[in-house]
Amino acid sequence: MATSAAAVLDDQATHSFAKEQLKAIIERIERLEEEKKTISDDINDVYGEAKGNGYDVKALRTVIRMRKQDANERAEQETILETYLQAIGML
Repeated sequence: MATSAAAVLDDQATHSFAKEQLKAIIERIERLEEEKKTISDDINDVYGEAKGNGYDVKALRTVIRMRKQDANERAEQETILETYLQAIGML
């Protein structure tokens, strides 16, 4: 009987730990999601400020996206784009 009672207690402890761990993970994700929303709102505020100062937001977003790319990857994409534009007579 003692062995079975110990096993039950061990199983309950494991179950309790798993519940607390899951709850902690969910709460961390919720906090990070809230921080992400706050940061996203801040970024949109900066784009709004840039627009108010006469900058083209679409062009700014393109520049930001391009700066994230590796230089070789960006050069390859620019070459492909130029090739396509030439093929359809836009250059």
